[in-house]
Amino acid sequence: MARPREFDEAAVLDAAIEKFWQRGYEATSVRDLADEMNIAGASLYNAFGDKRSLYARALNRYLDQTFRERINRIEPKLPPRDAIVAFLQEIVKRSLTDKQRRGCMLVNSAIESAPYDAEFLDIVAAFLDEVERFFLRCVSNGQRDGTITKAHSAEDLSKSLLGILLGIRVLARVRPERKLLEGLLRPVVELLDSAPSVRRRRSRYATPIRA
Repeated sequence: MARPREFDEAAVLDAAIEKFWQRGYEATSVRDLADEMNIAGASLYNAFGDKRSLYARALNRYLDQTFRERINRIEPKLPPRDAIVAFLQEIVKRSLTDKQRRGCMLVNSAIESAPYDAEFLDIVAAFLDEVERFFLRCVSNGQRDGTITKAHSAEDLSKSLLGILLGIRVLARVRPERKLLEGLLRPVVELLDSAPSVRRRRSRYATPIRA
């Protein structure tokens, strides 16, 4: 009969996220992880398999707690144009409070590990597709209700927004400057509103928030 686990799986996964996020995949050893998670190495292997499997679990949990949580919270509650702006504003605000300059664990993985590991590449690519589909839904709905320009196709706008998002996360790691990051958002709003036929509707999301 298998012994019950003597640790909180969610808590130790969160500890693994912190260690991977701080040091990256390659620089983090199994000993580092076991120490951070406060479990024995054998328990780590029994519960999560090898380091690679643990990293995949930790990365997916990170995405659930950050990007997916944000999309699930914002999209149902806000008009489509405002949902896009609020989503990007939260990314900027989070970036400005990252005092350790850890950056985005997804982007870090895309640069460090995904090019050399098919499983990590699949996780990153699948999630970027999720974010692009979020933007596509918002842009398509905004074009239908007249709050987002039709000067560009919904597909092109959603791809541009994805690129802007990734640019913000990369820049934030090396230059976490309010003026720089908020300056990236102002043209985004203008891009969404660029056609004369679009009536700009003032809301609390009309300009970048101040943290």
